[in-house]
Amino acid sequence: MSTPGTDTPAPRPKPSGNAAARYFFLFLVGLVVGIVATVMALRALDARKDHFHESVMHVMDAHLGALGENVKQNRCTATDTLPHLQTLRIMANDIEPAFGDLREDQRFAQHSADLRASLDEVLASPPIACPGVEAAIETVGSKCKACHQDFRN
Repeated sequence: MSTPGTDTPAPRPKPSGNAAARYFFLFLVGLVVGIVATVMALRALDARKDHFHESVMHVMDAHLGALGENVKQNRCTATDTLPHLQTLRIMANDIEPAFGDLREDQRFAQHSADLRASLDEVLASPPIACPGVEAAIETVGSKCKACHQDFRN
């Protein structure tokens, strides 16, 4: 824009503020957008993952832990322990389908069969006192530990 009657341009107004502050603000905006995009990408990748095997292990761990809590609280009657033992047995049926890539491994199949057999033995004569529940926890826990030692690492 020029002033009336001259061909010289009008002086430009000086920008207010500091250029470093503007660059810092743009850096922060870029950082936030980058973090949001990274989180969205990681969540999208996680959503594509099959969580079935993790879920089976979490449920079994929760029921085994509940049996341990029952022992600590001296709640070892059949009505307190049988639901957990039955759920453990039912979940043991889902181990091979949950770990499809290990389904053909003979050692894995043997570990799964051993776990089911020990749960069947416990359910055939269910524990009615805390020492029996502790023995059942130890038996099932040792079967889980044996499999985890071979395949978890």
